[in-house]
Amino acid sequence: MLLWCQTGTLYKGLLTLVLALIALEYLFGSFIETRRWDNMFPYSNTTRVQFPEKPGFQHHPLVKALIGINSNSATNNSSGTPLTTSRNYNFNNNLTTVEIVSSNITSSNLSNTTYFENFDEIVDTNRSNTTGIPLCPDIPPNLRGRLEIVKSPVPAVLDLENRFTWLKPGGHWYPETCKVIKKVAIIVPFRCRGEHLLIFLQHMHPLLKKQQLDYTIFVVEQDGSGPFNRAMLMNIGFTEALKLNNFDCFIFHDVDLLPEDDRNLYTCPEQPRHMSVAVNIFNYKLPYPGIFGGVSAISREHFKLLNGFSNSFWGWGGEDDDMSNRIRFHSLHISRYPISMARYTMLTHKKDKPSPNRYEILRSGQKRFSTDGLNSLKYTIKEVKQHLLYTWLLVELQPPS
Repeated sequence: MLLWCQTGTLYKGLLTLVLALIALEYLFGSFIETRRWDNMFPYSNTTRVQFPEKPGFQHHPLVKALIGINSNSATNNSSGTPLTTSRNYNFNNNLTTVEIVSSNITSSNLSNTTYFENFDEIVDTNRSNTTGIPLCPDIPPNLRGRLEIVKSPVPAVLDLENRFTWLKPGGHWYPETCKVIKKVAIIVPFRCRGEHLLIFLQHMHPLLKKQQLDYTIFVVEQDGSGPFNRAMLMNIGFTEALKLNNFDCFIFHDVDLLPEDDRNLYTCPEQPRHMSVAVNIFNYKLPYPGIFGGVSAISREHFKLLNGFSNSFWGWGGEDDDMSNRIRFHSLHISRYPISMARYTMLTHKKDKPSPNRYEILRSGQKRFSTDGLNSLKYTIKEVKQHLLYTWLLVELQPPS
């Protein structure tokens, strides 16, 4: 009987010890899970996390740990008053949403919803919240080569808007079946070319969509009747576009040029690209090796390095040759697609008045590369509108003294 009592006491002691260890493991495990949660969201603002509605959700260790912390908090958030704890976790009624709130944020100022598809994502801090969309291929799969050039009849704005309902405001589009890494801004310097603009938009939007680009078309219109300054308008387009989005690639595009081949990709390579290599009015031949006019592609980094275009060319001509000189001066080079691919049709129009002193400005250009460009740009934004087909900027330029 004595042996039995001693053995029973021993068993009771062991059982008590095991239960104590289990309790410690549960408490310590809850602490670890909570710390892992805190490490995932070390932000000072409120974060809302959406969990899957699955059976047994409330029994997940992490959720149990969070519920335990929340139940220990005496703070009442129904009135939107600041929380007194350093971090609090509020669950909605069906236990599928948790709000992570810092001590200086009220429950009425919730933001940033994050969604998880399974429990493993909750505790794996190395995984980002992506939907698994693949990257778009470097060469889009549905390119066919030659494009039909439609010059007439000139489409109406309403007709284009009805045809391009897939566009987002501001002349913006991106593919939803694949992810595009770089954003493209198409900058169009403009004045008094309404018909050309409609033909241009009719032609360009389907092409850019087919190339699976994340793109936006900006039309930068010069106000007033003074001398036209194409280069300054392109500098303004670059500057203002970056205020709206973090574009990586800039295509500077005359409104009267239409690409004839969809393999002529509107992207930015490692070097500045002259895109309108072969134009119909030049018998599809390159006029001279250093030409950089018509349509050109420059990355954001290179355009800043070059200090943009010169602002000194008022009237037609000179600014593209000055940019060509800047490219060579900074040890870059002009890249081009083959003539068979980089073909363009030019819409007929009356030639602008040439800049009378363009050759003199060109000769002295190197002295002004660092002072004449983006860093000396002066203009006034008169109006900005996000039409469905494009983002429109009406600007007033400061004329030369």
